[in-house]
Amino acid sequence: MATSDAAGAISWRPLAVLGLAQFLMVLDTSVMNVSISQLVDDFDTDVTAIQSVITLYTLVMAAFMITGGKLGDLWGRRRAFVVGMVIYGVGTTLTAVAPTLLVLVLGWSVIEGLGAVLVLPSLAALVGANYTGSARATAYGVIGGVAGAGIAVGPLLGGWVTTYLTWRLVFAGEAVLVVVILLLTPWIRDVEGAARRTRLDGVGAALSAAGMALVVLGVLQSSTWGWLRPRDTPVEIFGFAPTLFVVAAGAALLACFLAWIRRRQAAGRQPLVEPELLAAPPLRAGLSMLFVQNLVLLGVFFAIPLYVQVVLGLDAFETGLRLLPASVGMLVAAMCGSFLGRRAGPRLIVQIAVATVVAAVLWLVSTVRPSLDEVSFSLALALFGIGMGLLASQLGYVVQGSVGEKERSEVGGLQYTAQNLGSSLGTALVGAVLIAALSGTFTDRISADPRISDAVEQQATVRISAGITFVSTTDLRAALDRTAVPPAEVDAIVDGYAEAQLRSLRAALLAAAVFAAAGFLATRRLPTGVPTPLGTAD
Repeated sequence: MATSDAAGAISWRPLAVLGLAQFLMVLDTSVMNVSISQLVDDFDTDVTAIQSVITLYTLVMAAFMITGGKLGDLWGRRRAFVVGMVIYGVGTTLTAVAPTLLVLVLGWSVIEGLGAVLVLPSLAALVGANYTGSARATAYGVIGGVAGAGIAVGPLLGGWVTTYLTWRLVFAGEAVLVVVILLLTPWIRDVEGAARRTRLDGVGAALSAAGMALVVLGVLQSSTWGWLRPRDTPVEIFGFAPTLFVVAAGAALLACFLAWIRRRQAAGRQPLVEPELLAAPPLRAGLSMLFVQNLVLLGVFFAIPLYVQVVLGLDAFETGLRLLPASVGMLVAAMCGSFLGRRAGPRLIVQIAVATVVAAVLWLVSTVRPSLDEVSFSLALALFGIGMGLLASQLGYVVQGSVGEKERSEVGGLQYTAQNLGSSLGTALVGAVLIAALSGTFTDRISADPRISDAVEQQATVRISAGITFVSTTDLRAALDRTAVPPAEVDAIVDGYAEAQLRSLRAALLAAAVFAAAGFLATRRLPTGVPTPLGTAD
């Protein structure tokens, strides 16, 4: 094992390679989030379409991550890591040269996502396999810190490159990093006997992937289709929007998946996931908290760039600068969290982290105003980053420490499934709340404004009910100026839309705070000390 050298110091070479891979995975999404406005312009599309691209990336990872973890068992974890990095490199190269939105979806959302489903579970397992004891806790803390560094560098680097050059260079640079990682992979020791001679549970893989895909698809499309009353829908079911039916179908498939793996195990065959793993309270609590952490993180990091770029009109680099306090706070807290966790225990640290995140998001709600209060906004984001960093320092260690060596890759798949399912639903749910609040508030403002005539109000209400997007007031005014709406009414409509934007952003952030607070329910099952592997004595 690469646990330590003769002097007892941790060996950094395997961690350097694995940390660089973790950095690459996190960098991707954070770059996309600050480049939303530029992507909208480059591909002549709207915010909702880019939201779908971001969500599809995390959805692909969530849907296939368990399968990726199982393939790590079949092939060997280092081999799965290498194959995944090659696929990821192909995807990031295609993304860098994407001429259309469809090619961007193929390169980034699909191919990179499929590469990541092999890389991430193997990465989690290889960290646990290359380190033991206190070195393992330190290693997971460093990986959490590297994730924080990716979030720190992503908005700033991506914002600067997007503003002054082109976002495409970021993905070209990622392709170079992939080559470096592949050249340094021999530094990582594979797990002896990691490859198992067993067949992949194809039915289980299909059920889990389809179930999660339908749940996220339904939530994502709710802003377009509507939840109950149909809007822009491909089909109506008994007069209702298909949203809840799609979500329910996904939930039913996931229930079938759970029944299937139990049946397969009872028949003496290898299931995609061991049912005992899903039943273990500490592991289930750790996975639940990873889900909540990423749901809130991606939800907030979707809403805040919209506020900074679309409402305030700042460019991608300025957006990255405004997000820097959160990123630095996450990096510092993640690096210090492993030290604190060894003394106070994971449960207490996670509970403090959740309280910190809730307080920070509520503080952010109060900063969403027509003009930016730089000090209050920065402090709120820094507090948010500290809470997220403390979570990052504990949860990977808890999840991997709750199982034995042979389950690490499988649990790595569960770990990143929880993270990416949370990321997918974070963007989708917060986006759905944002659009629903924007539509409702804008309609109310138009109806209550005496400056707007009944004829214009009726036309606007019809347009809003058909679907609304989050655009700048400048773009809205330019569109209205091309119509026959009188200038005074144009002013009234733009004023109403500006107020609706702020209220919808506050509603979206409040939803994120509620989701974070719900995480307290899972913390009761987290260990108070060093995690005990499943099946061993307490």
